[in-house]
Amino acid sequence: MIVLGIETSCDETGIAVYDTKNWEAGQAAGLGILGQALHSQVAMHREYGGVVPELASRDHIRRVLPLLEQALDEASLPLESIDAIAYTQGPGLAGALLVGTAFGRSLALALNKPSIGVHHLEGHLLSPLLGESAPRFPFIALLVSGGHTQLMAVEGVGQYELLGETVDDAAGEAFDKTAKLLGLDYPGGAAVSLLAERGKPGRFDLPRPMLHSGDLDFSFSGLKTAVLNQVNRFSPDSPDDKAQFDADLAHAFVESLVDVLVQKSAKVIKQTGYRDLVLAGGVGANKQLRAALNARAQRDQFQVHYPPLQLCTDNGVMIAFAGALRLLAGHQDGGTAAFDVKPRWDLTAA
Repeated sequence: MIVLGIETSCDETGIAVYDTKNWEAGQAAGLGILGQALHSQVAMHREYGGVVPELASRDHIRRVLPLLEQALDEASLPLESIDAIAYTQGPGLAGALLVGTAFGRSLALALNKPSIGVHHLEGHLLSPLLGESAPRFPFIALLVSGGHTQLMAVEGVGQYELLGETVDDAAGEAFDKTAKLLGLDYPGGAAVSLLAERGKPGRFDLPRPMLHSGDLDFSFSGLKTAVLNQVNRFSPDSPDDKAQFDADLAHAFVESLVDVLVQKSAKVIKQTGYRDLVLAGGVGANKQLRAALNARAQRDQFQVHYPPLQLCTDNGVMIAFAGALRLLAGHQDGGTAAFDVKPRWDLTAA
């Protein structure tokens, strides 16, 4: 089955073509990626310091058709060869979701093909199955993105149990807010991590919120506030070098956030007895987090699995793949009923 995937939940427009034959044959799932195209709106939104929903929606409208043609050209396939269409139905920006949903459902109706709405986080959660070292069910998933930080027990496709989540700022939000405090451009996650590499450890003792809370929930708002307090204490008349000050503070911030994520992940591995941990979502590309998880996994004898780096951020491949697995399990949209989007959507109810 050849599935077209459409991702328009926020500020990336992603289109991909995925063939399920390798997955069904028990071979490497990543071999099924036939073609993909992606456009990021980062440059457009940078001027405003964050995503502007109306601009995002309008840009998705401009991009979907050219990107569809690009993905089909890479796959060397005509549109008529598509067997089914998967699109991001939620969560995300309502206007952006409407673009992909309307486009996907309309194509499906015009081609008389089945379609399926996909949960954006399910796409991230299942994307490590496309990597070279794919996990087997069941496993624990650490979902870390701009808007979500969650620990999930994954028994199979569609079988998810929420074990812990952030009670305020997600890890990605904390990265972006810290970047703004340090005068870095949007989006700031990668910039903070790069700056942290030049920082010296030990200068700042930042909190590790909820590390000893007794549960698996997260909180990063207090960490962001601690960074703000340090920034406010810096005086222009100080003999300290501002560039080094910022680098040291970035290092302490990343160290604190990573420590919480790693220790909570190790805790749930110990509690459940599972031996496989999946790291997914945009922050999953973070070098410091990957290094710390690998070190902890070696110490505690469990295995960490990652999606290919190019699939960590939002993309059409993960939607095509998640949709394909749902379709193989017998799920699809019903009839020709009016479509809807789900800006807020509990993954455990998807």
